[in-house]
Amino acid sequence: MPLNTKRHFFLFFIACFFVLLGLAGCASIQAPTGGPKDSIPPKILKETPKNFTTQFKANEINVEFDEYFKLNNSFKEISLSPATEKLPEYKVRKKILNIRFQDTLAPNTTYTINFGNAIADYNESNILKNYVYVLSTGNKIDSLSISGKVINAVTKKPELDATAFIIPLSQDTVFGKKRAPIFTSTDSAGNFSLKYLRGDTYRIYAIKEEGGGDKIYNSTNELIAFLKDSIVLGKDTSGLKLELFKEEPDVFKLKDRKIENTGRISFIFNKELIEPSLRILHPSELDSKKIVEFSRTNDTAYIWTENMNFDSISVAISDKNVSIDTTNIRRNKRDNYKQEITISDNIPSSAIKPGTRLQLTFTAPVSSINPGQINLLQDSVPVKNFTVVKDSSSTRKFYISYTWRKKRQYILDIPENTVNGTYGGKNKAYNKQFTLDEIENYGNLSVLFTVPDTGRKYIIQLLDAQENIIKSNTITTSAKLDYIMYPVGKYRFRVIYDDNKNDKWDTGKVSLRRQPEIIWNNPNEITLRANWDLEEKITIPPPL
Repeated sequence: MPLNTKRHFFLFFIACFFVLLGLAGCASIQAPTGGPKDSIPPKILKETPKNFTTQFKANEINVEFDEYFKLNNSFKEISLSPATEKLPEYKVRKKILNIRFQDTLAPNTTYTINFGNAIADYNESNILKNYVYVLSTGNKIDSLSISGKVINAVTKKPELDATAFIIPLSQDTVFGKKRAPIFTSTDSAGNFSLKYLRGDTYRIYAIKEEGGGDKIYNSTNELIAFLKDSIVLGKDTSGLKLELFKEEPDVFKLKDRKIENTGRISFIFNKELIEPSLRILHPSELDSKKIVEFSRTNDTAYIWTENMNFDSISVAISDKNVSIDTTNIRRNKRDNYKQEITISDNIPSSAIKPGTRLQLTFTAPVSSINPGQINLLQDSVPVKNFTVVKDSSSTRKFYISYTWRKKRQYILDIPENTVNGTYGGKNKAYNKQFTLDEIENYGNLSVLFTVPDTGRKYIIQLLDAQENIIKSNTITTSAKLDYIMYPVGKYRFRVIYDDNKNDKWDTGKVSLRRQPEIIWNNPNEITLRANWDLEEKITIPPPL
């Protein structure tokens, strides 16, 4: 081969090598992706016999899908209405759902198989919601329907994935014992629709369970809604409204009780008590010196005792001086209770509200504080003319009073062992930096409420943007309520029609067919502006 030819061949080889190397580098910049995530549920390709078949004679149904699928919680999700003695068998055979009846179907009857949320694709679990297969052993399909909306009784917002169901009045005894044969799930707007119904008298309910549940109302931890009156279904019925609420239990139960590692004994009840009290039965000598606190809603209680030198402790729980339960807690002798006291305050954003004291809350009752060990700095300079005052209604709250000044940086330092617990233990070190908040960050609101009926009582609740209750008042006549120095932001008002005048919202009761007390949410949002005095008028409408 001539020299020039060899040189040209070598250069060509080198050039090809670098081109291929460059292409390989470019190809490695980004790995291929798998494309967008599948969000489409299985699609039905064929039903044999066809959906809505009349004169149905077969003993099985085959439903073919466009992809592999699975059945989730088939016993809970799938219902046949009317029910048969033996449930049908539901089997997955590749992309086909086989439904085999185990009983002879009644003549001249429309049957619906509601799959709820049972059918989902195999890989991504996308659910084919509320698929219904309808058949008739007679010559017609029942065609009546019931539709409406499920909302929350308090917020009035729609409830997604609540279960709306109907029970023929003649079968209402199954409520709370068996799953209703006819049900469906609500959409994101709270809407539901029950179709292919026969004329009958029905009772209508809705429930909301955590994690799907068994579609049976069997716990007061679940939300329940119902229409007070039955419906005689002779034509399509729409526009029904069901309001979900959590029913207050009839029977008191202790949900939880334990001795915490700090030595505090806690009790959680299943309901709010009216005038609760606790008494230590054993060891009885601990009862006279115990310290008891209840939560604001009286559904949680705490006990601190003089010592923990017992194998077990027995406590009686009473309400309005009537004993309602007794419980025994056994402690492990090897348990080592850490009597450390931690401190929290009322300054969540590192700025204290003008005109307020700094509130310190301790995790255990306090017998004494050494003020001389507390350091308060103003712009790094120690100040002495502050006071430490104990809350007269609590053994765990103290206040630091001082004339806070604008544009000053404060540091409150409480060294460990400054605070002495009533039954032992000392505080962990606490350090807080804060400033005096600007008064411009607050506004005043004055609202004139006009009531529709002076024979009623009304609970007025001020809600923040997250719908937390900021303040609650009761009125019986038209009145002006003032809200002084509230942070700027958006607020709403909620009104409870307190019919029995007990200063609280009473939930409904299914067994008595009693609905909860009516709640009205004012649709108008109020914007409180900086350093602004706002006046509003709200006319409370008559209860619907």
